[in-house]
Amino acid sequence: MAQQDTDQQHAGVLPVDDDGFVIDTEDCEEREAAYRERGTSRPITVVGNPVLHKECRDVTDFGDELAQLVDDMFASQRTAEGVGLAANQIGVDLKVFVYDCGDDEGKRHVGVVCNPKLVDLPADKRSLDDGSEGCLSVPTAYAPLARPDYAEVTGQDEKGNPIKVRGTGYFARCLQHETDHLYGYLYIDRLSKRERKEALRQMAENEPRYPVVAND
Repeated sequence: MAQQDTDQQHAGVLPVDDDGFVIDTEDCEEREAAYRERGTSRPITVVGNPVLHKECRDVTDFGDELAQLVDDMFASQRTAEGVGLAANQIGVDLKVFVYDCGDDEGKRHVGVVCNPKLVDLPADKRSLDDGSEGCLSVPTAYAPLARPDYAEVTGQDEKGNPIKVRGTGYFARCLQHETDHLYGYLYIDRLSKRERKEALRQMAENEPRYPVVAND
């Protein structure tokens, strides 16, 4: 896909396509490894921790502290074998998420979004996918959850540049799931009472495969 040769493009961390969306499918292995190798893996907060159940603060400082947080998030995501991670999932009350996620066409997407907002799409772009969903903060539990199979998110990259990200299929689900986190919603909050109870039962009966923060 052609890249725009503009000053705005080169100001951002990632290039953009002709529609102004970031190109997050190039050099994925190298970019993810660079983030991760600079970071330190942190344990994952789980459902019940207060930081997961309230809207996070906007990112306003795009300096070294944020850069280190992003690196730590990629390291934590890899340890937990996740495809997306929000800052409050490692206990940090800031609106930022990272992703390393494939779409339904087999393309890998790697990137960072600060202060994300989901774009309200017209009805003709909102076909529902009722696939199964899980969450690192609800370890070992899964449940079907209908979400649009296409999503657009606006926000900023880790340097503060405005960005737009779009995704289809599984990656669309990831964008919606991680944005939800930063506004205080877990995927189980969108389930029926019965389905939520079942997800929490699954979590209680199994051991997570990665370090978590116990809720005292």
